[in-house]
Amino acid sequence: MNNNDLAEQVAAAHGLSRAAARKILDAVLTAIADAGARGEETSLNGFGKFRVKATPARDGRHPRTGERMAIKASKKLVFTPAKAVKDKLNG
Repeated sequence: MNNNDLAEQVAAAHGLSRAAARKILDAVLTAIADAGARGEETSLNGFGKFRVKATPARDGRHPRTGERMAIKASKKLVFTPAKAVKDKLNG
């Protein structure tokens, strides 16, 4: 499922146009990304949490040459599903 598919389902479920549903979906995703950029956690009750996780700098190897290389420290947005979502996934 991609953004368009999700927007189509939201539009059908709530009697919206697909364009309006897409704008709402884009606004929600932007808000989650902006909160992450500020280092804030976004918690969606019954769905899960998005939080920022820092990964430290480390040494790695180039896959083709095997040459050692430095991998920079970075941040990533991680998702932890709520219990209700885990239960739904695992039947």
